[in-house]
Amino acid sequence: MLNWNNITSIFLDMDGTLLDLHYDNYFWLDYVPDCYSRKYDLPIEETKQRLYSRYRSLEGTLEWYCVDYWSRELGLDITALKHEIAHKIEIHPNVENFLTAARQANKRLVLVTNAHGSSVDLKLSKTGLRAYFDRIVISHDLGEPKESDRFWPLLQNEEPHEPSKSLLVDDNLSVLRSAADYGIEHLLAIKRPDTQGATKDTCEFRALEDFEQILPINEAF
Repeated sequence: MLNWNNITSIFLDMDGTLLDLHYDNYFWLDYVPDCYSRKYDLPIEETKQRLYSRYRSLEGTLEWYCVDYWSRELGLDITALKHEIAHKIEIHPNVENFLTAARQANKRLVLVTNAHGSSVDLKLSKTGLRAYFDRIVISHDLGEPKESDRFWPLLQNEEPHEPSKSLLVDDNLSVLRSAADYGIEHLLAIKRPDTQGATKDTCEFRALEDFEQILPINEAF
């Protein structure tokens, strides 16, 4: 699927790419509405309709991904609630095998995520994935989400790379399209970000069903 001789930098998304998106889907679509409905004594279905509408209105913005924003807006301690169900955080199959092989092949590994810093800390602590990365870039720190065309020049300033020799793996098609417009040459989507959800139509992008598909790396050397 990939010619590893042509790739020097690997940019990896976190939620839905390295980690099973089921944790996040369950959290925002079920757990938060349940907590909100109990706190404000509202019917659960009414609560879901109200929250889902608010989510959709901000989709793709930094606020959509911001734990502090939702804590203020909903009157809930979102960080604390995330910790309450941290046992649901799971790594996708063969991710660690892939990361190990990438390091052994001297590829530069960079986690590039829209997730809020507190969520990143929780998930990396829970999974032990932090040690694999040369760098972690959080879009909140750059002031633009990955969907924005302005994000990629900002990333270049923070993490210099050759777009023609860079790989991005991400489950978000809007992010992949933004990266393609910037010039990132090698792009892969994720076929099933949520292992308990449906297979995703990844449109114009090649997609991974399992990270085993892009192993081994070392045979290229």
